[in-house]
Amino acid sequence: MDMNNIEGALADILTLKGALAASLFDWESGMVLGTDTNKKFNIELASAGNAEVIKAKMDTMNSLEIEGTIEDILITLDSQIHVLHVMESNPELVLYLALDRSQGNLALARNKLKQVAKS
Repeated sequence: MDMNNIEGALADILTLKGALAASLFDWESGMVLGTDTNKKFNIELASAGNAEVIKAKMDTMNSLEIEGTIEDILITLDSQIHVLHVMESNPELVLYLALDRSQGNLALARNKLKQVAKS
């Protein structure tokens, strides 16, 4: 992802049907680098909380001596799906999407995050 075009990348993610909010954040520091939202949704707070989710999984992988990297972490709620996509090209950065479960398509969402991460 071209770091100069974070705003455009997040806007592209929000074109997905059912998209509520998106962000790009650094999971190590918890710093949010960009946000966009279609709804009243505190994406900054959600990003900070999800940075802790990534940290916990990385710590667990290290403790278990699991080789490899995280591609996605999916959190399914009764009304929403949250997708945390760790960027392959910059593994300390995470593209995050909150999706309305009744309207969104998980496969399309994961594909869009991968596509945006590569651009």
